[in-house]
Parts: sequence; structure tokens; C-alpha cells
Amino acid sequence: MQSFRSEIENPIVAKDIIDLEKKVNQFYTGEIDEARFRSLRLARGVYGQRQFGVQMIRIKLPFGKVSSEQLHRIAKVSDEYSRGRLHITTRQDIQIHHVSLDRTPELWAELEKDDITLREACGNAVRNITASETAGIDPNEPFDVSPYAQAVFEFFLRNPICQEMGRKFKISFSGTDGDTALSFMHDLGFIAKAENDKRGFKVMVAGGLGSQAHLAKTLFEFIEADKIIPLTEAVLRVFDRHGERVKRARARLKFLVKEIGLKAFVALIEEEQKALSHTTFKIDTSKFEAKIIIPNTEVPLVNIGDKEAYQLWKTTNVTAQKQKGLFAIGIKITLGDFYTDKARQLADLIKKYAANELRLTLRQNILIRHVKEELLPFFYAELKKMGFAESGYNSTLDITSCPGTDTCNLGIANSTALTSKLGEVLKNEFPQYANNKEIAIKISGCMNACGQHTMAQIGFQGMSIKSNNKVAPALQVLLGGGILGNGKGRIANKVIKIPSKRAPQALRTILTDFASNFEPEESFLNYYDRQGEIYFYNLLKPLADTSNLVQSDFIDWGSDVPYVTEIGVGECAGVVIDLVATLLLDTKEKIDNASESLKLNQYADSIYYAYTSMVNTAKALLISEGEKTNTQLGIITNFEEVFGDKIKLKTPFPEFVYQIKNNKPSKEFAQKYLEDSSLFYKKANDFRTKKSTDES
Repeated sequence: MQSFRSEIENPIVAKDIIDLEKKVNQFYTGEIDEARFRSLRLARGVYGQRQFGVQMIRIKLPFGKVSSEQLHRIAKVSDEYSRGRLHITTRQDIQIHHVSLDRTPELWAELEKDDITLREACGNAVRNITASETAGIDPNEPFDVSPYAQAVFEFFLRNPICQEMGRKFKISFSGTDGDTALSFMHDLGFIAKAENDKRGFKVMVAGGLGSQAHLAKTLFEFIEADKIIPLTEAVLRVFDRHGERVKRARARLKFLVKEIGLKAFVALIEEEQKALSHTTFKIDTSKFEAKIIIPNTEVPLVNIGDKEAYQLWKTTNVTAQKQKGLFAIGIKITLGDFYTDKARQLADLIKKYAANELRLTLRQNILIRHVKEELLPFFYAELKKMGFAESGYNSTLDITSCPGTDTCNLGIANSTALTSKLGEVLKNEFPQYANNKEIAIKISGCMNACGQHTMAQIGFQGMSIKSNNKVAPALQVLLGGGILGNGKGRIANKVIKIPSKRAPQALRTILTDFASNFEPEESFLNYYDRQGEIYFYNLLKPLADTSNLVQSDFIDWGSDVPYVTEIGVGECAGVVIDLVATLLLDTKEKIDNASESLKLNQYADSIYYAYTSMVNTAKALLISEGEKTNTQLGIITNFEEVFGDKIKLKTPFPEFVYQIKNNKPSKEFAQKYLEDSSLFYKKANDFRTKKSTDES
């Protein structure tokens, strides 16, 4: 274990991993409590799973880009620390399950050898930056959004302004108005635009799925590319200060914007301009504009036996790139799960015969890029050997699904086994949908929508249902969601709830009805709108009858025992820590971080660490008095009301703290603000010590 310290070149990364190792040991010895440790490990991609004593590791892969070397490294780690299975998420990450907690620092160190991080893959932070998997190769794009997604990822990784927010924060980059990165369901969504020969973005804000889905609002129709990082920083500062922190169900940005209104939200963003670390930030795109290098290898001869299957595969899975003579190949990965032996074969294939790059997709698939046209038959033959040549990439047959009760603490229903069953129905009974890109089917094991069911044309959400004092697995059927483009989308309607075992018949009924009654050139969404929600409710109503359930209806898909609703403690959004001693300990750590950042001339970082130390200290004292601490704004206001006459400062506490908004991040202000935060911490500690003495 100790050897990794000398093998990691980046001292910041090494310190991070050593810190995780230290905290794991402190947790085992009881020096830090479970709540505090959970918050720390989530910020380092270590997530508790349904099975006791093991962890899910989420690997953060910006916009899903993976090289051969990285894929080999991930496969090696999965074999060494897990069970050799890799899971692609709907945020272009890879997850590894069943990892022992004490081995997570070593696992992380191994990944970093090929520049792969776990940092902020979970928890109340900026999650993985997603982007269109066709970015850089799409003939319709005004420019490649990949370098902009990479720059945002790098700028906010470990950035103090987004380490301990009230909830997670999601950002996407779409390469065209087709909006394939789903800006309408993100906290911040950027859509590439070009105006007057200048690169820029349309900006969407405050979207989200979950139990209360919100469509994003247009924040700006166009901002120039060098403004996106300052804008993102301002939005994060506002969210960190004004966002809810106690009521987790209402702690996302969508609720803040709904509560105060878009106009007031924009005003708050404008108030942050003086405090920003940069007013503009030019993004270097040169690495992504370099010439594509493809090995000059001899084209292997192959014999395609089933030419009809090959042509279908070319039609559904292969697309021409904007680079002349090059093609992209989509690989349909059922459930997003594949194994390390196939990962290694794929890594070798793209290294030797393509440009050493693939992208993981938002639909849990893989896209190989930069394949010469003459190599397509060879790639088909090689992929077929791996089981990766199934037609129907990104089609109706390509169902998106979360892990459900397989591993997730929050899972109510087994979404993976259901997905397999519905996949069989589609393949055997509706093969004509192999090239249908209009109807997407998505499944989530609970209301949190990790499978994105609320934005699907046909969606299923895991639930439970009672019948004769027994509980059976059930599904909410949702219809009418989808991507409209250019930042617009539709949230699906909750049509009806049915016993889970009737899902195949529900799917048959919906698709058969559509095939029988749609008008020429009518899309599924237009058909749904014409018929109306009540029509589909009545169509599916016979399947909702619970008076005639049989024994098998009380057993979930993929199980052989009676269904029991078991929901663990969710960790998707981290936790809120309200222990006074822990908060004050955190405060001291933040002051130390501010001091260290100041020494490194990182003035904006130092200032924000000092700011959060003040808020933490104020929160600790308010909690000790039983006061509310829902938002940072509320903490700052309430502290003055409760303690203003007890802890004397040079100015009222809000004015004392809000120096951060009124000063540029200079060396002089960073020094002064650090001194102020240290003084406040000392006064608060002295007050707490005196009070404890008086009470005893």
C-alpha cells in the first residue's frame, strides 16, 4: 500500500489518496463517526451498496472519453479489487461493485497511473461532466464541445466552491441543437452555437429528473465560450450559499430557482461577478484539434457469412463522421454491463486499428471513433466474436436501465431482470424497431430516475402495490417524454400503475396499438398527444387490476422468493452533517486549507476556504442552540440575530462574511480574510468553552 506514494507524480492526488487511507483507518478505529466518514468517501467516489460490507466505486470519466491504456487499467483494477464486471452509467462513468472499503485507496492509486480519478464522482459536488458522444465527429456540429467539457471538469475538480454543497450538481455539453447531452434535464446545460464566427453556447439552467422533474429554463441564448467557466463559478457560488441543506428532497438547484424566480437568480449571479476568480477564461482547444492519427496497418481479410445481418448492423450501428472516410461504430451494451476480458480485446482493437479512443454514452453504450471505411467488415467480425455486434444501437431495442435492487440501496424493484425480459419481447416480437430512433424505453428501480424513465417515450418506474394484505412488485408506466432539441424536452406523464409481471404485456399493448392506429408520418409523441393520456390509461387499465393476482405476481423479476420492499439509506446526494464538534473540526481544516492555498498564490481558493470556515463555525454554534441551518444565507442572517451581541466582531456578521462578494480575489484581501476567519474561529471557540464552563 505504501508504494503508491512514490508512484503518483501529482502531489495533490497523492495527498488526496493518503487522506482517504487515513480516514478509512480512523473510521475503523472509531476516531470519526459514520456520518462524517460517509460524506468524505462519497466525495472520493466510494459509495455504499445494498450488500453489507462492500462498496461501489464510481470512476469519473469526463464526457465518457477512454483510451486503450485507460480501459486496460480499469480492467486490471476490476480484476484485482472486484469481480471483473464493469458497469457503464447514464452519466458516462464506469462503476465497479463489491470492493472492500480498506482497499479503496490502493485501487484509486492504481487508476491514477493512467490519469483516472474517483474524485467527486459521488456526493454533494459537481458530478461527471457529460457531453454528446459524437462531439468532434458530428457533421452537424458548429465545433467540438469536448475541450470545453474537459476544461470545466479540470477547473472545478477539487475546487473549494463546490466540495460541500447542499446537493449534487450536474453539467452537460451538447454538440448540436439535437441536444443529445440532454441540457433540459441538467443543473447547467450548454448547447454549442456559433454567432458572427464566434464560438459560444446557449445556456440552460435548473433542470432535473427525480421524483419532481423540472424542465430547464433558458439562462442565456448565447454567451461566448470564454465566459462559460466564470458563469459556472457564479452559479455554483449562488447555489452553495442559497441552496437548501437540510431538506434533501428540496436541495437541488431546480427548487431554488423555482422558489426565487429566474430573474432574482440572475441578479444573484451578477452580484458574484467581483468575487470570481476569472472574469474570462480562454479554453485551449489545440489538443482536440490535432490531426487524427490512425495506425497504417494492413486491412485484414474477413469473410462475412450473414451479409444481411452485416448490412443491418451497418444501418443501425455505423455512422459517417465529419472527417472524410472515417466512421463511428456504436456498440449496444445490454444493461451497460460488460466484462474485463472483452474490455481488453476492445482496448487492443482501438489501439491497433482506430485512433485509440472510444466514448461511453449516456445510453450506457460504447462508441468507437475514427474507423476507416475499409476496416468496417473487419471490425464487425471482431466485435461479433466479442458479442458486441448486435444491431439496434440507440434504437427502441436499446433499453436504458439503472441497477435497481441488484446493488442500489434505494432500489424498490429489479430493473435489470425486467430490462432483459422486455429486451426479449422486442427482439422476438418487434424486430422492426431495430432502427427506430424515435421511441426510447427507459427503466428505473425507484423514483430517483437514474434510468431516466421520466424523459422517455415509454418509461417504467419501480414501485410496490398491495393486494389482499400482501405486497407485490409494481411499475408506474410513463408515456410521452422525450428530447425536442435546442434545450427543450418533455417530461413523461404517469399514466397508470401495474403489477410488475405485466410489464411485457403493457409494452406489447402500447406498441401494437401504435402500429395499428398511427397516421402516415406520425411520430410516437404526436400519436400520444393525439390520443391523449386518458386513452392510454383506459388501454392499460385491464392490466392494473389487482384482484386477480397469482402467486408469481408476488415475486419480482430475477428472484425466486416472495417480494419484500427493502430500502436502505440512500447516498446519491451525500449527507448533511450536523454534529457541532465535527463542524468545528472541519472549520480548522478549512482554515488550514485557506492558509495552504494562500502560500500557493491561489487567492480565490484561499478566500473560499476562509468563507466556508466562517459559515461552518456559525452553523456549529447555531446548532448548539437548536436554531435552523437550512441554507448558508440563513446561517449568516440567523447568527447575527442569535449571537451578534455575544460574539463581538468589527462589523455585523453578514457584513463580516460578505466581504467575499465585495472584493476581488487579490493577495491582500485573501490575507485579510484568512485573518478574519481565524479570529472568528477563535472567538467562537472561546465562547463555546466559556459557556460549557458556566453550565457545568
